[in-house]
Amino acid sequence: MKKILVLLVLLLAGAAGWWFWQRGHEQGGGGLELHGNVDIREAALGFRVGGRIAAILHEEGDAVRAGDVLARLDAEPFMRELAEARALVDSLRARVAMLRAGYRPQEIAQASAVVREREVTLENARRIFQRQTELLATRAVSQQDHDDAEARLREVEARLNSAREQLALFQSGYRKEELDQAGAELARAEAAMAGTELRLQDATLAAPSDGIVLTRVQEAGAVVQAGATVLTLSLSHPVWVRAYVAEPDLGRIHPGMAMEVVTDSRPGQPYRGQVGYISPRALFTPRNVETPELRTSLVYRLRVIVDNPDDGLRQGMPVTLRPGPRD
Repeated sequence: MKKILVLLVLLLAGAAGWWFWQRGHEQGGGGLELHGNVDIREAALGFRVGGRIAAILHEEGDAVRAGDVLARLDAEPFMRELAEARALVDSLRARVAMLRAGYRPQEIAQASAVVREREVTLENARRIFQRQTELLATRAVSQQDHDDAEARLREVEARLNSAREQLALFQSGYRKEELDQAGAELARAEAAMAGTELRLQDATLAAPSDGIVLTRVQEAGAVVQAGATVLTLSLSHPVWVRAYVAEPDLGRIHPGMAMEVVTDSRPGQPYRGQVGYISPRALFTPRNVETPELRTSLVYRLRVIVDNPDDGLRQGMPVTLRPGPRD
């Protein structure tokens, strides 16, 4: 009887142990071990404009921070272009201001004086025409003299109307269409000036992220085209690990899952990370996967983002991934 009880207790203990192990295996990925490499991420850096390289400020192997100036082009052509663009903008701004202000008071006063002068001339021409009409009735003047006085009157009336129109034009200012045209020309010149300012800024090459200069493709004095590679930068942040998981283990990982990243140089001090991406598409195992049993299997690529990277993680370094403790 005692043997039966002992056997029963052992069976129950074994079942409980198996249940707890299976639960931990399913929930925490227990026993899962993946192999991968620190992702090699490089940026080929170049100028967005062409020109002659004035200086390259960093050597291969230099560590740089985001925003550090890496190289410069000769900025003289861009500065001259910008000075010309600014002068054109200033000229058009002055023209727009002139059109909005209208004609000067002196011009309006001059036009008013012309109107008054021609009004007096018209009054005199009317009197002369009236006398010629009266004298023609008594045959004291010829028909030709009368016709000349009438023509003079019509001429003076036309000249007065022209002067009045000119005065009204000065008083009303410039047309709306002229203002719109000048404003559009100013906007176009300002856009061209902004483009020139941007080209001047692009004559300076800055680091887009923290990293290490890998290669200097060009040297100072070289004339380069826009987009030509000048430096290559190894990006150091964020640090990713690229690994592959077999289809049977796919259900044991998920995005956001905590992972430990173990290197050969410090096996007892793993880095912390989390699964950031799992490929939705399978592929054949790449050559650099280190587990022989997976070489002929279909796997899924995943990315682990390292939370606490340091200089101990180098690009391309092989690492081992294991499920990490939950927070």
